[in-house]
Amino acid sequence: MTAVDTATNFWGLTETHEEIREHARGVARQFVAPRAHDIDAAAEFPQDIREIFAEQSLFGLPYGEEHGGTGTGALALIIAIEEISKVCATSGLLLAVQELGSLPIKLAGTDAQKEQFLPKLASGEWLAAYGLTEPESGSDSAGMRTTAVRQGDEYVLNGGKRFITNAGVADVYVVFAKTEQGVGHKGISAFIVPADAPGFSVGKYEKKMGIKGSTTGELFFDDCRIPAENILGKEGAGFTLAMQVLDRSRPGVAAQGLGIAGGAIEYAGKYLLDREQFGKPIAHQQGLQWMLADMETRTCAARELLYRVGHMLDSEQDVPRATLTRYSAMAKLICTDVAMDVTTDAVQLLGGYGYIQEYPVERMMRDAKITQIYEGTNQVQRLVIARNLLEELKHTEPIPF
Repeated sequence: MTAVDTATNFWGLTETHEEIREHARGVARQFVAPRAHDIDAAAEFPQDIREIFAEQSLFGLPYGEEHGGTGTGALALIIAIEEISKVCATSGLLLAVQELGSLPIKLAGTDAQKEQFLPKLASGEWLAAYGLTEPESGSDSAGMRTTAVRQGDEYVLNGGKRFITNAGVADVYVVFAKTEQGVGHKGISAFIVPADAPGFSVGKYEKKMGIKGSTTGELFFDDCRIPAENILGKEGAGFTLAMQVLDRSRPGVAAQGLGIAGGAIEYAGKYLLDREQFGKPIAHQQGLQWMLADMETRTCAARELLYRVGHMLDSEQDVPRATLTRYSAMAKLICTDVAMDVTTDAVQLLGGYGYIQEYPVERMMRDAKITQIYEGTNQVQRLVIARNLLEELKHTEPIPF
């Protein structure tokens, strides 16, 4: 597969994009869908799905060819996450978090750091995780308490993180810590912490409403020592890096939400065609058709915005950071709100059957909820969008009414 292809369709997708969609869809329906219910019921990390993704080169999607990846860009990854998440949101998250955890290395890593870590992440031999959130600092990252102190050729980390996806299964963690106190965001730095670093440990795992096969846990640093060369960029540059990462990782969560919505629509629509009441399929009921139409329309509108963000990320021309920030936040907001609304309606369309675990829409509804919370709550997305827009309007000539 190559990153450049001139054949496009009305979404602006190349033949390569369509090939990746078909490949991801095939993997999803052949291998992932039959396991989705059991992954949720057992609440165990799906090691078999991880191995299949590695065999099928899906982990290579976020990486350039120079590091063993496909070099196919951000939109290709979005499409793959969407297709996998249609059948299992936990499995779709495997791809999204691999991107999240490696983005800081791609954006701020030295050539040596990239050569050391990215090829093993691209092959799926290693998994990545992203350590920003703490018990007392979620949306307020400046309030983090984890510290990193330079001692000779090492940094010594102390503190803890919470709600970390891939905790305990990741081989490498990007961890944010304070290297200077009293200066807010300017005191935050980013570090690469291998899972076998002395002084690093994983605490309890959370029991969650949804995405049960994904590990979510605590990280602890007790005089955790890492080489000084494991810092990403310079001291004090961590907050800026974290925000750059989120601009590029939120579309992955949006794709997860979009996939959940798409899977719910497909299942509910098939159910309406198969289920009969009063001597005919309930798909003939106008009220149910209207619900399905609204579900599909909102999902398609969300897809248009998300794919536009994918094109922005892949554009050879520089997109202003403020524009990327706003559109990334809008895509995350609409795709995940749609996921929650659509799955709720899908449960309603199935009636009593929608509420029982034999049918997948109740799982989809539970899985959808977290997409409105992580990678920045949707309330935070609204703040980002509004502030970004208002700043732009300050420099815009008023309409001459």
